Amino acid sequence: MDEYVILTVTGRPGEADAAFKGRLTAFWTHVLRTRPDDYEGVYAEATRFGRADDAPSRQYFVSPDALDVIVAELAEIGVGHEPPDRDDLYSKYEASSPDWFQLDH
Repeated sequence: MDEYVILTVTGRPGEADAAFKGRLTAFWTHVLRTRPDDYEGVYAEATRFGRADDAPSRQYFVSPDALDVIVAELAEIGVGHEPPDRDDLYSKYEASSPDWFQLDH
């Protein structure tokens, strides 16, 4: 069975959700074009933004195999993230609607 780690990415303090969404779209487009095999390891995206302190946040189900690459790519473009708990694993069945959107690959 496939297992996933929840990765919470964070925007800048005071950043509007729409601005953060634009940066995330650019980020994921970059990953899809430059690291398609690692992009395959991203199973689902939360359907809503959260808040981390005064910044927007978004959660993703990421396979442990792709996690290091995704985190490194986030650092490269300056998108923050909370430290993922690699021991807290989830099945794909826990990423169900309406809270999660499964990504087509």
